[in-house]
Amino acid sequence: VLADTGKASQRERLLPAPAVVYYVMALALWREAPLEEVLRVVCEGLQWLGGGEAGAVQASKSAISQARSRLGSQAMRQLAERVLRPLAQPGAPGAWYRGLRVMALDGSCMDVADEAANAEFFGYPGASRGQSAFPQARLLGLVECGTHVVTAAEVAPYARSEQAMAAQMLPAKLTPDMLVLADRNFYGFKLWQLACASGAKLAWRVKANLKLPVQRMLSDGSYLSAVFDSGDRPRNAGQVVRVIDYTLEDSATPPQDSYRLVTNLLDPADAPVLELAALYHERWEIEGVFDEIKTHMRSTSTVLRSKTPPLVEQELWGLLLAHFAVRQLMEQAAWQQQLDPDRLSFVHALRVIKRKMPQAAAVPP
Repeated sequence: VLADTGKASQRERLLPAPAVVYYVMALALWREAPLEEVLRVVCEGLQWLGGGEAGAVQASKSAISQARSRLGSQAMRQLAERVLRPLAQPGAPGAWYRGLRVMALDGSCMDVADEAANAEFFGYPGASRGQSAFPQARLLGLVECGTHVVTAAEVAPYARSEQAMAAQMLPAKLTPDMLVLADRNFYGFKLWQLACASGAKLAWRVKANLKLPVQRMLSDGSYLSAVFDSGDRPRNAGQVVRVIDYTLEDSATPPQDSYRLVTNLLDPADAPVLELAALYHERWEIEGVFDEIKTHMRSTSTVLRSKTPPLVEQELWGLLLAHFAVRQLMEQAAWQQQLDPDRLSFVHALRVIKRKMPQAAAVPP
């Protein structure tokens, strides 16, 4: 990746480019430690980069920042695009529905350092009075529900919509063996059509005011309807969808809180209505993923460290790669025991990796 992006070190430096890549990922694991201390942890583990000698690196914050600036964000993004992928093997507990890999799509926002460059690039979310305390970067993720791994992501300024980010990300990342769940903020005819064109199966919640007239009732209580582009006034180029309306009884949500799903699984025999209604709530697994990243990995640090937009993006890609590494180890451990990875503690796995990583990284990866 460093060679492809032209970021490989042209001469021997105090902080060679490969070490900086590992350092950016390590920042995500040691959020509570000073920058220099994180560097010490990394350099102790990367003996193989120096031919087997673990020399103590004494680099100032300025030198670390310069090394990160030389690396930039594109190399970390390309590394993430190569590494992030679904992990669940066929038959893995909790990861599949009738031969389809259960995925979820959603977004979240990350507070970034309140610096002029960050504020100008990322922007502030609105507030009832004035503006919020920190600029925010918008993060969109496609997650494998069974393993909690982020398989694809996009990073953008706060003002960019999740729908626009999804339109950019999904065509290259969806495959026909996936069943993608999404909440009601994602549905739009163009994005729906784009996602369907990938061959993936979809089950998305839609807003109650979306007009979906009954074209044909089906045996399980769902019905066929059609969706159209808002610009298609004559309604000539619609797309057939199956609609599922349901409410939850004896739940924490109010009984009047009804759900409406649309799906391109048109045959009730392929996906019975009760199964799809129950499966949709697996979408909440992605909220657990964002909690792992924003709460457990960031620890007491609520704001990303980086002070410029390229370094913010670099830090976010490093964070996603570090999360993937933790989750990959958990999936491997769970699979050996035929367990659902949900049975394992993310916080405990994080502690184990932080304790063992300097020793484990002392040999070439």
